[in-house]
Amino acid sequence: MTERNGHMLAAVLHGRESMTVEQVAIPTPGVNDVLVRVKAALTCGTDLKVWQRGYHARMIVPPAVFGHELAGVVVEAGEGVRDRFPVGMRVVAANSAPCNECFFCRKGNRNLCEDLFFINGAYAEYALIPDRILRENLIEIPEHLSFIDAALVEPLACVLRALHETGIQPGDTAVIIGCGPIGLKFIRILSRRGVRVIAIGKRASQLKVAEKLGAAATIDISLTDDPISAVRQLTYRQLGADAVIEAVGTQTTWQWAIQMVRCGGTINLFGGCPRETRVEFDSSVLHYSEITIKSSFHHTPRFIREALDTVARGEISASDFVTGEISLNELPGLFQHMKNRNGQLKVAVRP
Repeated sequence: MTERNGHMLAAVLHGRESMTVEQVAIPTPGVNDVLVRVKAALTCGTDLKVWQRGYHARMIVPPAVFGHELAGVVVEAGEGVRDRFPVGMRVVAANSAPCNECFFCRKGNRNLCEDLFFINGAYAEYALIPDRILRENLIEIPEHLSFIDAALVEPLACVLRALHETGIQPGDTAVIIGCGPIGLKFIRILSRRGVRVIAIGKRASQLKVAEKLGAAATIDISLTDDPISAVRQLTYRQLGADAVIEAVGTQTTWQWAIQMVRCGGTINLFGGCPRETRVEFDSSVLHYSEITIKSSFHHTPRFIREALDTVARGEISASDFVTGEISLNELPGLFQHMKNRNGQLKVAVRP
């Protein structure tokens, strides 16, 4: 541990593509907070986007300690929560918690909470987990589970909620557009649940992983002139897939999704496009083909727990996605490397 008079090492986001590893004060927990010694933090495509943009209006405003996928050990707890989270407990924290009181929470849309509370701070030796997160989304890690496996919980919860919303059934054919870490999680879970998966990507290395994780077929768009036709040829009577999950976030791939699904099928526009993006669809295709369009944002406490159970059962593992481990000091260089779209999956940061 690196500690100097109550200080710790942390990766601080200062602005657009500006992150430094520096000494900052170790947070002091309040009466209903806990302090966690971070044992593993995972890199994430969302963090890469925030680093490139320099901020996120809801998640983080610089300067601030960065990162949101973490697992660790409780080292200090406030008086009000010591009975629930004793020192030494192994825990995983989600990066947000709903208020449970606003219009959307009362309607059951807790992911759309008007006061959705976010935390950052995973890329540090210690992380403060405040009261709101404790009440909803700080969970004890089962004894047999590693910290790195547990840290998968937050992004996996988003995937599981999207699958629930999309309604894909065993025996269906589903297309996953995008073979980054999120797309690969969809592939692993669906293939394990009896769904025939067609994976679409643009890197041979990621498509190879997609096959390893259970994809029945893969399509490399860098080698395919017409991905839409290529998908349809792999479906019954070339009618299209039962469901398509778009996990990239571009105008083109959103339009592909509409054209790859069968009549009566469902698409989930999971990948968020840049702000101000406009996408055009043929209205007759939507209306006369009765295509259902969904989009899934974020997670809820229910799916955080389902994600931890899914990892604990061995249905998915960090070894499928985590390609290496680094120290905090190596993190700024890694983000520069990830900027080049090198096909990196996830890396574990070991503070």
